[in-house]
Amino acid sequence: MMTIKQLEVTVGEITNGYINSEEQGVRGYGGLLDIRPPYQREFIYNEKEQIAVINTVLKGYPLNVMYWVKRSEDAECPYEVMDGQQRTLSLCLYVAGTFAYDFKNFFNQPADIRKKILDYKLTVYVCEGEESEKLEWFQTINIAGKPLNEQEIRNAIYAGPFVSDAKRHFSKTNCGAYRLGKDLVNGTPIRQDFLKKALEWMADHETRNGKPQTAVGYMSAHQHDLSAGPLWSYFQNVLNWAISTFNIKKFKKIMKGIDWAKFYDKFHEQALDINDMEKRIADLIGDDEIQKQLGIIPYVLTGDEHHLDLRSFPEKIKLAVWEKQQHKCAMCGKELDIEFMEGDHITPWRDKGRTVIENCQMLCRECNRRKGGK
Repeated sequence: MMTIKQLEVTVGEITNGYINSEEQGVRGYGGLLDIRPPYQREFIYNEKEQIAVINTVLKGYPLNVMYWVKRSEDAECPYEVMDGQQRTLSLCLYVAGTFAYDFKNFFNQPADIRKKILDYKLTVYVCEGEESEKLEWFQTINIAGKPLNEQEIRNAIYAGPFVSDAKRHFSKTNCGAYRLGKDLVNGTPIRQDFLKKALEWMADHETRNGKPQTAVGYMSAHQHDLSAGPLWSYFQNVLNWAISTFNIKKFKKIMKGIDWAKFYDKFHEQALDINDMEKRIADLIGDDEIQKQLGIIPYVLTGDEHHLDLRSFPEKIKLAVWEKQQHKCAMCGKELDIEFMEGDHITPWRDKGRTVIENCQMLCRECNRRKGGK
């Protein structure tokens, strides 16, 4: 059963012994407080938000209540931060001299200001209970300022050695996943975008290979794995294939955000004519009929024009052609109101047809679908 008790801790006490290292993690409170347990997200406060924390302290305003969890008596760190990590780290970083407030870091402040900061009292609720109760409470606490996103919540629910190792590859500033994929994957590591994408790719990969899976299902199945090595290896294989197959220096603007895993699974064992694809991509980039340039590489690989979002005829042209055709479908001859007809390219785009009035005919929906299905 969860029990709660109130504790008053000064900034000086909570920042005492602050460390942030790969070996020991992030600790404070004389080494007794685990500031970033496995279910917590990375530090995401920007400088403006960090300064706001220090400003609150110096003005004597109350910071929001923080929540800690009491671990077992024999734990190396008997306490862990459940809610308040961002504020705690802001305080630790300022006292460590990492950033400036009012153009002064902590060590440049007058002695009375330093004392005022260190003596500031924080209200902490210390909670003790079962692991399941801790995670349930973590999900229901109001996280002030920066709501948890979907992947951060998943990291909390499926906390364990797998998530801890995965975050090492995917969730740190300038982590391996970011260095490899910063030009190919949208988002930032510290908001878990790279980990989320890797999990989605792996789940889709397993589904394509006959084992239906979801990102959440994959996390659940591997929660207690000691390593996220297979996830990291697959992510590397996908992006290394993309980088070696397409000229990222020339085509970077149209490569970021593609579902690379889908195309890796289908094409990485095929012999592709890289030089021919590069020429075709360069030609297509200059084609003003293409509305979605992010679809150019998928189109070159698959031949599916739906990736391109080709230009459609504007209403002015369609109205003029509809009037010229005396409101009749150019194929079946039915007379219809314009809202039941569609502009069609007489010569299709693949045969160099353009979106101009001379290449437009108005068809009823049935005829247009029939022509498009040929």
